[in-house]
Amino acid sequence: MRCPLLYRFRVIDRLPEKPSEAATRGTLVHAVLERLFDVPARERTAPWAKSLIPAQWDRLRESRPEVSELFEGDPEGERLARWLGEAERLVERWFALEDPTRLEPAERELFVETELESGLRLRGIIDRVDVAPTGEVRIVDYKTGKAPRPEYAEDALFQMKFYALVVWRLKRVVPRRLQLVYLGSGDVLTYDPVPADLERVERKLLALWAAIREATESGVWRPRPTKLCGWCDHQAVCPEFGGTPPPYPLSVRAAESGAGDVGRMGPV
Repeated sequence: MRCPLLYRFRVIDRLPEKPSEAATRGTLVHAVLERLFDVPARERTAPWAKSLIPAQWDRLRESRPEVSELFEGDPEGERLARWLGEAERLVERWFALEDPTRLEPAERELFVETELESGLRLRGIIDRVDVAPTGEVRIVDYKTGKAPRPEYAEDALFQMKFYALVVWRLKRVVPRRLQLVYLGSGDVLTYDPVPADLERVERKLLALWAAIREATESGVWRPRPTKLCGWCDHQAVCPEFGGTPPPYPLSVRAAESGAGDVGRMGPV
């Protein structure tokens, strides 16, 4: 949705991307908040949660050695200390937004998968699922950045509606609430979906998948410039920055009459 060419680089070409401090910090904070619920409710305190950070950072480096590159050239460890300190502040802020002593998640880091009637398979990982005694379901996602401005809230909620659609198709239950917890700004965004919302998301996903199949077969993956381009790892091979994409690795169908090769990102 953000950029068709970026999708190609990531999914088809599988070009490597460097780890970023922000994304890696998000992974670390998510791991801490997941592990927090391993202990009894009375032990779920902010100091205890922050004490989990060093061990989770070690585990992250073991599973993804490339993240250690983030702090190369930092012999005194000053940058790493600041980075870990920011992770501590994000974890501590969460305690001002939710009370873990009153939560008993039904699921954490839940992998969900379903297949629509069209044959399209949907997959995702949900940060947390809460189930009330009455059976109502709440889907919760942690964000370590800041909450978007109101005019961009719908884009932020799309991911949550995607999860809700998968749960609905799997369990035949529409989640009662979708909740985004923004640790960077201390905001909580909630939305209560209805079936019509999720049906619209399903139609959008089907249209998106049709566009992906068309681009896969034609080899036409156009860049979509936005303000986020400045953070893209693939500027060197993006036409928007004067680059040339690598040869397209898939076979391409013959162009339709009159269509020409406009927008083709690589040779046949």
